[in-house]
Amino acid sequence: MKPTGGRIFFKGNDITWLPVHARARLGLGRCFQITNVFPKLSVLENVRLAAQAKAGVNFHPFTPASRFRKLEEKAWQALSEVGLTEKAGSLAATLTHGEKRKLELAIVLAMESEVLLLDEPTAGISLEELPAMLELLRRLKEKCDRTILLVEHKMDVVLSLSDEILVLYNGCFLARGNPQEIVGDRRVQEAYLGGGMA
Repeated sequence: MKPTGGRIFFKGNDITWLPVHARARLGLGRCFQITNVFPKLSVLENVRLAAQAKAGVNFHPFTPASRFRKLEEKAWQALSEVGLTEKAGSLAATLTHGEKRKLELAIVLAMESEVLLLDEPTAGISLEELPAMLELLRRLKEKCDRTILLVEHKMDVVLSLSDEILVLYNGCFLARGNPQEIVGDRRVQEAYLGGGMA
């Protein structure tokens, strides 16, 4: 969506009007609320294509993938980080919803994204798969080698994963602080626990 006002800066550079692929190459990776993978490609191929895009190795239709050994190694590493190495040969379409969410994360990791923009990463995940996804997000956070911007409506998830929280209410800024400050904020309590705001 094109902004109606303001500007977007990343590492001091104005990226407001850059196309999505250019932003991705700069180090902004995003995972959507609705999974967005290539269903007819294998799990490994999905991730390898991301590594190829980052390396600028595109449009080689007659070159076998085996020629890009380093990119495949990078893909395996990303799959290992998210716990999907055993599914590498499976078609993406056969994965569970939770596994597809992990595959999207592996794609972003293979792009060497410095900032991960995650839109409701736990949405639609079964109760059985939720602990594994939360543990994965915790591990990514603890590595401290990238920034994670998480949009999430499940307060328990937000409070357990976040260092800093920005609360919106009806599209407007309401509060900002660490989890303890947000839990203790009267306005947040009224808006999300006790009904409407005056």
